[in-house]
Amino acid sequence: MASQTGSCKRLIATITLVVAAALSASSALSLYFWRRKSRGLESKVRELEKSVKSSLDMCAAERQGRIRAQQALRKALSHPNSDNLELSSYPMAPIGIIQSCFSTRNGTPRQPLLVPLARACLVFNSCRVPPASLEGLGEYSHCWIIYVFHLNTDLDKLWKEPSKSRFKAKVRVPRLKGGKMGVFATRSPHRPCPIGLTVAKVEAVQKNMVLLSGVDLVDATPVLDVKPYLPYCDAVEGAKVPKWVAEDNLLAVASVSFSEGFPSTLADCWATISKKSLYASPDELQSLIKQVLSWDIRSLSQRNRPHDYGAETRNGKQSGNDSDSDSCKDEEASTLRTDPASLSVGDIIYHLHLEGMDVSYRIDCHGNVVVEKVAISSDIPNSLRKPLQSRNMDRQILTQGVWT
Repeated sequence: MASQTGSCKRLIATITLVVAAALSASSALSLYFWRRKSRGLESKVRELEKSVKSSLDMCAAERQGRIRAQQALRKALSHPNSDNLELSSYPMAPIGIIQSCFSTRNGTPRQPLLVPLARACLVFNSCRVPPASLEGLGEYSHCWIIYVFHLNTDLDKLWKEPSKSRFKAKVRVPRLKGGKMGVFATRSPHRPCPIGLTVAKVEAVQKNMVLLSGVDLVDATPVLDVKPYLPYCDAVEGAKVPKWVAEDNLLAVASVSFSEGFPSTLADCWATISKKSLYASPDELQSLIKQVLSWDIRSLSQRNRPHDYGAETRNGKQSGNDSDSDSCKDEEASTLRTDPASLSVGDIIYHLHLEGMDVSYRIDCHGNVVVEKVAISSDIPNSLRKPLQSRNMDRQILTQGVWT
């Protein structure tokens, strides 16, 4: 009995030793494989670290190369050859187009915000300007617009040799009643570089379009850039201007009235243009006409020498994109229907083009304007002939009260 008990104990002890040896061997084997795997992972980590370092070094080298190239380009552009400034230029192209209530430059206000009802849509080229670029612009009340005076009749000078371009150093200024001033002391569109700057009220931002009011931009104006208006730095306290600029009422008319049948004729025209209009009703259009004609939009020559033009003439070119200029006499030519000497100022009919309509009016020697009739214009720009998708969108927004 005792021998059997001893044998059992020895067997248990042997089994215990065998299990312990097996566990020890298993642990040693696991440790071996873990260490081997760990060495493999460490090797891969080191390889990845080398790869990342190499990529970072390459990126840094490429960035340094780009910086050096940009610095060289800036240096070349900032230190132009004084003998040939044409070699120094920057690549620029329009990023959007203005769709304005002003069908032609005739009658377009000479300065921004003079006509609060003057409306326009700035439609951006989606290929160059993603809609995300406009995020946040709607939070500003006003914005600056940099554009091109694309309707200038002397643009051909830009492609001539500087010595042959013959840009005028001085231009005639409406506020000086024909007196001349240095071009850079005016807002004349006839400049060495035909670039304009204006401010407009931001009414709404919709996808790739900005709705504006108070504009002095003619339809189809190409836009180069848009910047937010910042009152704390853009409105300069204590800024000074010459006396001839400060006299605001020089070009204001005495009164604007409408003929008895004008409202009904305007309503008939509205039935044709309503789907393409930036306005909600004929009454709004009539208010726009009154605001535009509250300023004498005639050219200097028309105001100073009205009898040189016949019984019917188109209003002057010196407004909107062609203000403060004494060129383009051909646009003021008219058909002489009666003897000019027999005409008074009030006998002359002038024309204003808005929203694809031709508005006829007279103005007497005391500055009283009488708007006589309105008709659909025969020379409506393409942007007004077709109800573009953007203009349809304008109409939808308009009915929601954005401009009210």
